Amino acid sequence: MKEGKLRYKRILLKLSGEAFCGEKEYGIDTGMCVHLAKQIKEVVDMGVKVALVVGGGNIFRGGAACRKFEMERTVADYIGMLATVLNGLALQNALENLDVPTRVMTAIQMHQIAEPYIRRRAIRHLEKDRVVIFVAGTGNPYFTTDTAAALRSIEIGVEVLLKGTKVDGVYSQDPLKDNKAKLYSELSYIDVLSKGLKVIDPTAITLCMENRLPVVVFNFIKGGSLKDIIYGKRIGTIIR
Repeated sequence: MKEGKLRYKRILLKLSGEAFCGEKEYGIDTGMCVHLAKQIKEVVDMGVKVALVVGGGNIFRGGAACRKFEMERTVADYIGMLATVLNGLALQNALENLDVPTRVMTAIQMHQIAEPYIRRRAIRHLEKDRVVIFVAGTGNPYFTTDTAAALRSIEIGVEVLLKGTKVDGVYSQDPLKDNKAKLYSELSYIDVLSKGLKVIDPTAITLCMENRLPVVVFNFIKGGSLKDIIYGKRIGTIIR
């Protein structure tokens, strides 16, 4: 298909930490990393500029640690940020094994393993057809990786924020707990906020609303779903 028929040419893909553990309860499943990398390579080969933000919930969940271990929130959040770095490096390795040039950029400086996040440098990497993986969230406690994804999307000028999950989109209830949950094909930003839908952080949605950035929530585990969205197929739930 010709480049002119692509619906999106510059995207940011947000992957939750759970995407990295596959069928495991926690940790990094290298096979799942390869599966994720192959889907990303598909759209890179189509000429799409791709950036990613990764979560760290497969390794450490700050909220749970605060409740269970009475850990201070800021400490828990910083540990969670470091967990995202592990996922980012694992995904970088999987992508580069497929000959996809990749850069990991971190909001917390660690020069030996990743570049510091600099907006202009990130944009330049995209212009050179490199996949950019943003790790360590925003670099600040009290902000989720959803918010980091919205912030980076706006900063680097993507056309859409794609949130990859293990379910088919946004539901009225948790579909894993309620088989009568309704799948929404489209929602407004206000709908997400007023209905208290938990699929994406309210701060992130507010940022997207203020900057008119559409969000697509979809099942990234299904092979080919990312490619279909790039070609304009209606998959998952669009929030705009």
